Amino acid sequence: MIGSYVLLIELSEKNYIQIGKLGNIEFPASWYVYVGSAMNTIEKRVNRHFTMQKKFHWHIDYFLKKAVLKEAYYKEGSKREECDIAQLFAHSFQSIFSFGSSDCSCKSHLFHGEKVDLKQTINEAGLQIFNTK
Repeated sequence: MIGSYVLLIELSEKNYIQIGKLGNIEFPASWYVYVGSAMNTIEKRVNRHFTMQKKFHWHIDYFLKKAVLKEAYYKEGSKREECDIAQLFAHSFQSIFSFGSSDCSCKSHLFHGEKVDLKQTINEAGLQIFNTK
């Protein structure tokens, strides 16, 4: 299965986190969503995000060292839709500039806000809950 995914993440207290080459960034305590794509397999990519012991490769790996990944959602498709999904969140939520978007023209792929509002946008994007193994 290939396509796009969204991670629902909780950061319970304000943190300064070193995010690779982006540097040391202040993250307010909040609920976050991260939008990504998996053009090989969604299952492997999302399960990797739930794994604690891993080599850090993406911005989200550094963030998940301090935050708690609560749920994952996905949308199957052979076309990259992560930027379209990120734009849905960009209209209503605050973002962390340049996070997760170094390979596209989006301002960010990490957004934060109220959990209920984030989940409503997840539903509007047509994403399904991902059941982890």
